[in-house]
Amino acid sequence: HRRLTKQLVGMAEHYLSPSILCIMLTALVSLAGAKVPAIIVFGDSSVDSGNNNFIQTMARANFEPYGRDFPGGRPTGRFCNGRLSSDFTSEAYGLKPTVPAYLDPSYNISDFATGVCFASAGTGYDNSTAGVLGVIPLWKEVEYYKEYQHKLTAHLGRRKAANIIRESLYLVSIGTNDFLENYYTLPDRRSQFSISQYQDFLIGIAEMFLKDLYKLGARKMSFTGISPMGCLPLERVANLDDPFSCATNYNDLAIDFNGRLRRLVRKLNQELSGMKIYFANPYDIIWDIVTKPSRYGLDVSSSACCGTGLFEMGFLCGQDNPLTCSDANKFVFWDAFHPTERTNQIVSDYFFKHLKNLFH
Repeated sequence: HRRLTKQLVGMAEHYLSPSILCIMLTALVSLAGAKVPAIIVFGDSSVDSGNNNFIQTMARANFEPYGRDFPGGRPTGRFCNGRLSSDFTSEAYGLKPTVPAYLDPSYNISDFATGVCFASAGTGYDNSTAGVLGVIPLWKEVEYYKEYQHKLTAHLGRRKAANIIRESLYLVSIGTNDFLENYYTLPDRRSQFSISQYQDFLIGIAEMFLKDLYKLGARKMSFTGISPMGCLPLERVANLDDPFSCATNYNDLAIDFNGRLRRLVRKLNQELSGMKIYFANPYDIIWDIVTKPSRYGLDVSSSACCGTGLFEMGFLCGQDNPLTCSDANKFVFWDAFHPTERTNQIVSDYFFKHLKNLFH
């Protein structure tokens, strides 16, 4: 940057007016300033770019038709027809168009230096949620991150590694599985906690997790809440009170839980010196997409692209299902639980407008 600045200033002094020169120098200083060097991702299937391919679990999406709209048309383990919101955010920052999975042996530390994903489909804040499908618990994602830090330091040296750790944007997207896969499906947590107590329990885990990342050097974070989960096709089908309509009780819970997450973020932004956490609440934007799909160039929001669009996900979304739609870009949801690439892009674009102002 210094060499480029010197050369341009030399040329500009001869050809440009002082006011134009001032504008150019301001732009150059901005370019030379702090930049997000990497995207580091934690969470569940909303951001898992393929880690579950390399563990013993049924929670996988490494087969067709998953990935059919991904570059190269190949399934990667993403629960989507294409890219995830975290991939689009990486690209928007001028980094790689996809964030590689940490457990994928086809990548190495030089690939991970500009972006890495530790997320695991099916996991949650609660360790027992990860146990349902035998996936990576959140604490283990943090252990992988510590391992990554050691590898990064060995690869780049202490100073460069420390800069990446400090200046990277950390994306966290997790929480839905704790309610839909665990609390409301299995009896253990319901016998221990009321729903309000369970939310408090999860908030306590979230706080410890965020503080752990802070201790490990994280300073810039986009922390995602949960979407109107009662509008997932699977929950619409299961809504016996009002079949095929959004399940109001789950949506009300999402609003309540997001309110608690927002208060936690406000608290930690005050307590943790130098830490800036942006609370990315997806509820309103996804509610708008679901209830007014045509505004976003979409057609179908009540059912998904895969199969009947009512209950299929994972292995039930096999390539032999003849009902799978031909154009996923017309759908809000890819399978009964996960959005399409188009929805992921809309949501990523929505949040990036805020992120680019907060984290340069």
